[in-house]
Amino acid sequence: MVRVQVWGSLKPAIGGDDSVEVEGETINDLLKALSEQYPGMAEAVRRGVSVTVNGEMYANAVMVPVKPDDEVFILPKLVGG
Repeated sequence: MVRVQVWGSLKPAIGGDDSVEVEGETINDLLKALSEQYPGMAEAVRRGVSVTVNGEMYANAVMVPVKPDDEVFILPKLVGG
């Protein structure tokens, strides 16, 4: 299991908690598990989210591996110009 910290406006999608534990070996696995376990997250994932793993930001690199002791954050995708 990987502990995923959920940031900002995404928290209501997981019931207002700060973090959840999900199974997965890649960012894609984590996003899929979150979407299945928390239907509110499915819409956010579809719109786009950013993920950090141990301080590195990944916006589109879903095959990045994750380990149970990694620090993982999911936040709304930053947009603007």
